[in-house]
Amino acid sequence: MVLRGCGSALLAAGNTELGIGFVGVAIAFGLTVGIMAYAISHFSGCRLNPAVSIGLWIGGRFDLKELLPYIISQVLGGIAGTGILS
Repeated sequence: MVLRGCGSALLAAGNTELGIGFVGVAIAFGLTVGIMAYAISHFSGCRLNPAVSIGLWIGGRFDLKELLPYIISQVLGGIAGTGILS
């Protein structure tokens, strides 16, 4: 999400001749979330954001014993996606 969404935003801001604009950036983010939902929803429910997991737990749709491993995985996945550790 960071690579595709934020990358398209940087391209749109840095190159006015590229022509993707706000709509192109929105489409890039939307396609990224859609692809991730299709790819990982069968085993994780596609909870990509710790805030969503916490909200589901507060709403009673998520078990407390699964919450911490999900949050750790989501944070580590976000860090890995940025490429900071490479």
